Amino acid sequence: MPPLLTDDAAGPDALGPILAQLRAAPSRTWSIIITVYGDAIVPRGGSVWLGTLLAFFKALGVGEGVVRTAMSRLASDGWLERRKVGRNSFYRLADKGRATFAEATRHIYGARPRPFAGHFDLALLGNGAERAVRAALEEAGFGTPAPGVWVALAGQPLPAPADAALRLEVHGELDTLRRLAARSWPLAATADAYRRFVATFAPMRAALGRDAALTDADALVARVLLIHEYRRVVLRDPLLPADVLPADWPGETARTLCASLYRDLVAPSERWLDAHAVDETGAPLPAAAAVFRRFQDGA
Repeated sequence: MPPLLTDDAAGPDALGPILAQLRAAPSRTWSIIITVYGDAIVPRGGSVWLGTLLAFFKALGVGEGVVRTAMSRLASDGWLERRKVGRNSFYRLADKGRATFAEATRHIYGARPRPFAGHFDLALLGNGAERAVRAALEEAGFGTPAPGVWVALAGQPLPAPADAALRLEVHGELDTLRRLAARSWPLAATADAYRRFVATFAPMRAALGRDAALTDADALVARVLLIHEYRRVVLRDPLLPADVLPADWPGETARTLCASLYRDLVAPSERWLDAHAVDETGAPLPAAAAVFRRFQDGA
């Protein structure tokens, strides 16, 4: 198997401040593992040697024991499947996560707001809707301004558990519809999260613009942290049209920054994966050209 990452692989000026900031408020290791799989491993087939993941997390200062515990938890929860080949362990994304990953991938890298149809759709369920129905509506992107009332862009299909809902169209002046959007979705909190994302990663954009060098390993660390932080915001974003968003909405600024950095990081990070990510036969995981098309409209 390829050697593990060495201690001097991370820490140049472009990456150091982000590592320091994120270590000051650490994310759960299992959540970053999900990002690694969704962004880097699933496009290459979905199964990878545990040693590859240990090498990556070593660069983040996360110990082997923490990573192994997180992997075991994800396997126990049905997100990953483990296979032993000799003394080596390999983990593959389980069927449970494939549909979830596919939708999240579309939302993170390719989804853009639809043109505004001039009205919202309302779904009325009453105050006593079951928790599973409410959860399904939230997952489908519906907002709620009041108990039992759910709002979506025109044409948004209802999830199956909410099929019994009464559907209505809501028309009004744009200012009225903006106020309805602000009451239905946590837009202020999402805007603040986008601004924090920009503040965190804009210095890296500036450093790379000054020709700051990243090793291939650093590029993968930066890429995963970039997508980890971005997905935490964008997956909460209902991707409303600009017509009904606040005038100073920072979502497009954040997406542009993320796309620009991703384009700079994807080639060197893929080189590291070419050299270190192996399958159960010991062969390198096959590269996926699709990752180079991410953040293009519809990709």
